[in-house]
Amino acid sequence: QDKIKNENANAATALTDVTTQFVTIFESMDNEYMKERAADIRDVSKRVLSHILGIELPNPSMIDESVVIVGNDLTPSDTAQLNKEFVQGFATNIGGRTSHSAIMSRSLEIPAIVGTKSITQEVKQGDMIIVDGLNGDVIVNPTEDELIAYQDKRERYFADKKELQKLRDADTVTVDGVHAELAANIGTPNDLPGVIENGAQGIGLYRTEFLYMGRDQMPTEEEQFEAYKEVLEAMNGKRVVVRTLDIGGDKELSYLNLPEEMNPFLGYRAIRLCLAQQDIFRPQLRALLRASVYGKLNIMFPMVATINEFREAKAILLEEKENLKNEGHDISDDIELGIMVEIPATAALADVFAKEVDFFSIGTNDLIQYTLAADRMSERVSYLYQPYNPSILRLVKQVIEASHKEGKWTGMCGEMAGDETAIPLLLGLGLDEFSMSATSILKARRQINGLSKNEMTELANRAVDCATQEEVIELVNNYVK
Repeated sequence: QDKIKNENANAATALTDVTTQFVTIFESMDNEYMKERAADIRDVSKRVLSHILGIELPNPSMIDESVVIVGNDLTPSDTAQLNKEFVQGFATNIGGRTSHSAIMSRSLEIPAIVGTKSITQEVKQGDMIIVDGLNGDVIVNPTEDELIAYQDKRERYFADKKELQKLRDADTVTVDGVHAELAANIGTPNDLPGVIENGAQGIGLYRTEFLYMGRDQMPTEEEQFEAYKEVLEAMNGKRVVVRTLDIGGDKELSYLNLPEEMNPFLGYRAIRLCLAQQDIFRPQLRALLRASVYGKLNIMFPMVATINEFREAKAILLEEKENLKNEGHDISDDIELGIMVEIPATAALADVFAKEVDFFSIGTNDLIQYTLAADRMSERVSYLYQPYNPSILRLVKQVIEASHKEGKWTGMCGEMAGDETAIPLLLGLGLDEFSMSATSILKARRQINGLSKNEMTELANRAVDCATQEEVIELVNNYVK
């Protein structure tokens, strides 16, 4: 509007200029997930521009023959229109694992390889292509032997998937009778169908920041209440762990004037921001408390470094709970309060925290990078981002033991929780809840159901005594053959 009013630009030019501005901002971000959102902005802009100019865009839903799509990029809206009856797969030059087209392809179960850099130069119309979405391979004009091998691989994949579906409603229990809970990580209520289809036993991480993104003003208390209510009702009494606003670092909001910082990951973010700006924090807590009567709600505070931060956050929540009761709202009396353990200082004082919190959820993504002082987005120090480093395993063990001593439980919601190498170790360390991408749950259930808790405890005890990550990996591989 400013460009049209103040610079006399036409609508198409103004849209193009503003799109370029925001695409540049997102592409310059360090976080891969946020960087990939530039493609979403381009997609929306292209569709709006087509309406302004009266141009009809190609419609992927019109494809009515068996094809593999090859192109420079595939937008989220293009991907959403793909008919998997005819589209056997797609491969693009650009994009990453966290791009919406890649995420949606996994949801649609269409094999996809993104970010090949040069696939359009290697393929021509009419070529036969194999897209191996499991291993990230694209084979152009395969030999007869390759065709036979991949057809066999495809049949085995679908047979295995069918077998996994039998575990959807099964318990997660080891061969020696120890139960574990497999929960899902979600970002919005739109993720719920996958959670239910994959037999999640709860939600271990609801990332509420997505309610605040992609808009020009703060979500209202009512908007948040409706979103939380929808998730709690859909889970039908299963535990839902909601993380309060975790903004800052690489996640910014256009309507929040956050300060420029030398190291935003160690700066004004998450619970620090919420405690300082209670006009943001209190409406979220009120919305959560009002929604609590619609299911089993747990509230989790992120990036807590000191016990005083937890106490202050809890005091604000209790104050709002009293305010809501005075206003005539019903509030559940069965809400558990916990913290994410993602700072080494918090892990070191786990015994102190365990006396006051109801649960821990270990956020390994940040815990690893803070413990090893290695930016997980930096290629140059990526060799130091080591999930199986004995130092990480010792911290995890310390947190779990501290919680159990006080009769509390510990979950994990980082990538490590769904990793097949880490699962035996975490089971042995006594982790109570494994929260992961919904699509990983059935494989994790099958893996745990084939393990012995007693044997994994012995494995974990040996792993924490190792000196290097390499030793740990070798130990696990030899132990769980």
